Amino acid sequence: MRPTGRLHIGHYFGALQNWVRLQNDPAYDCFYFIADWHALTSDYADTSAVAENTLQIMIDYLAAGLDPKKSVLFQQSVIPEHAELHLLLSMVTPLGWLERVPTYKEALENVRDRDLHTYGFLGYP
Repeated sequence: MRPTGRLHIGHYFGALQNWVRLQNDPAYDCFYFIADWHALTSDYADTSAVAENTLQIMIDYLAAGLDPKKSVLFQQSVIPEHAELHLLLSMVTPLGWLERVPTYKEALENVRDRDLHTYGFLGYP
């Protein structure tokens, strides 16, 4: 989840409840992270709340029942390999592929009040 604000009941029923169920199933190895770099793709004008929101989301993860003994919980920006993989993939991915991604088009429609025609927004998953 992106730390663009506090979590709400929709996050719980839409994701967290299922994540807790999955972590308690021995058939799955679960990795859950807070996408703080991803938050910068759309909230780059004011990043002052990202650190606090990241902390609050981790607290909410734990309160919802995610257990660091059963799942790996991490903050995206502390894994340098994530940035390295993004760089390598960006060198071989045609722009046309990225521009056709439905979520990119949808996201642009939802934020008409901001200019998000940046490489970071286009190239981020």
